Amino acid sequence: MKHVIAFAGSNSKQSINKQFVSYASSLVEKAEVTVLDLNDFELPLYSVDHESEHGFPDHANRMIDLIKNSDGLLISLAEHNGAYTTVFKNMFDWLSRVEAKTFQSKPMFLMATSPGARGGQSVLDMAKDRFPRHDASIVASFSLPSFYDNFAEGRIKNSELNALFIKEVKAFEAFL
Repeated sequence: MKHVIAFAGSNSKQSINKQFVSYASSLVEKAEVTVLDLNDFELPLYSVDHESEHGFPDHANRMIDLIKNSDGLLISLAEHNGAYTTVFKNMFDWLSRVEAKTFQSKPMFLMATSPGARGGQSVLDMAKDRFPRHDASIVASFSLPSFYDNFAEGRIKNSELNALFIKEVKAFEAFL
């Protein structure tokens, strides 16, 4: 059986992106999915000096190992001020130091949501540009606008958006 790891680029205990990626994981039929919480991968603030003095943190090595041992990635990015959240950017900085080919050519379903009408589109665009430079194979993507209007009871309640989302999940599964 294939194995996929999923996580939200947020450390909020109420993360709407974790809810969103959890929904995506429930729709994947061709693999077992493990939903991770970035709170379980606490890392010091990245700096060259810290790396030089202490090496790579265990949690950064652990996350790279999880990526290497997976068959695919579901990532839902939260957006702060049009960019990655601090916790995700710090994680990404550490991971890219441990392994420049951070995403290991694994099929990736990249998504984002936000309370606003753009649905995290800015951070999604940023990641679509940046991640391939770190060996990401983005095979599907989706932006869910107006989270609180379009998501309830653990799923997308707007039937048109949900149908489009399921189509992207199936596109991702085709690469597993």
